[in-house]
Amino acid sequence: MSQTFFDSLGIPAKCFLNKTLFKKHFLESGVLDVTDKKTLKDDIEKIRWVYTLKPSTINIEPFKDDNYEYDEIAILQIDLSSNRRIKRIISFINKAIPYPLILVFDYGEMIAISVMNKRINQADKSKWVVGDEWTTPWFNPNSPTESEKNFMGGLAIKNLSFLNFYAFYSDIKNLIVALTIFTKTGIYSVTKGNASESRIEILRALEKLEQDKLELQNKIKKETQMGRQVALTTSIKKMADQINYLKQQLTDSRRAPKNE
Repeated sequence: MSQTFFDSLGIPAKCFLNKTLFKKHFLESGVLDVTDKKTLKDDIEKIRWVYTLKPSTINIEPFKDDNYEYDEIAILQIDLSSNRRIKRIISFINKAIPYPLILVFDYGEMIAISVMNKRINQADKSKWVVGDEWTTPWFNPNSPTESEKNFMGGLAIKNLSFLNFYAFYSDIKNLIVALTIFTKTGIYSVTKGNASESRIEILRALEKLEQDKLELQNKIKKETQMGRQVALTTSIKKMADQINYLKQQLTDSRRAPKNE
């Protein structure tokens, strides 16, 4: 299923690597805990290093400053037998491979795309610190919705920044953020720069509130005391109002200049 997606990207043939990454590589990386190892064994069928984007294979410059060093980008395909622990998979793969990664998960007829910021470890410049991850909802690239068509079109190599690898990677992150926001607001709009960072802050706050609200909803189902039920109901209502407010902020943010 992911091949349809890869074909839509228009990546130059000389970037094609198609190298199998054996599970042994991750087991020997030293970053997996017991649950990671079980997830690797039970949830992952195969991992392929599909493309390597670097100056010798594509006309994009490396980027380096005090916090980031993006010399190249690896695109991996992960075939799953279960998608229950995808967040854990994203985490340990990014910790085990010292490059900015674009992960393409393939599960049945659906795919999901994930990126994660990586910063230079200021205490040890030879190491990375993983940051925020951004992952799309699952979608079928053979029968995409209008917003998913826009997302895949935006990901085509010709539509991404060739300024440097950090700008290239940031464009992909902004597209994933736009698709994630669409699931909250029903509006698909891509922003960059300060406008994008503002939307990310709102989105993170929204996702935390939604998680907190879900936890309270689960808690109220088990609560037997009437007074506590009333208090929890009131809290849930307040959270629902805050959630609606943040969704409206995300809706309004689509009007921000795209190149701010």
